[in-house]
Amino acid sequence: MSSARGAGGEIDLIARDGAEVIFIEVKQSATHRQAAEHLTERQMGRIYASASEFIGGEPAGQLTPVRFDVALVDGQGAIEIIENAFAA
Repeated sequence: MSSARGAGGEIDLIARDGAEVIFIEVKQSATHRQAAEHLTERQMGRIYASASEFIGGEPAGQLTPVRFDVALVDGQGAIEIIENAFAA
């Protein structure tokens, strides 16, 4: 796992599952719901831009399979992962 900073902004975590690249945004607040509310459309746009720049360096380029997940962390440190969060 790693992180990256591109023209669009910073991506918190980048992971791989086979050929798929997973971009993970981490949000923390008192509750998982409050953490989720901190993710804005503008921020998602910046993440998309940075992700596009990142996968440009992959062997399959823009055809690389990708997924955008969100890791929600509550005040107790419990983590909830929302897979394909940007598709919802």
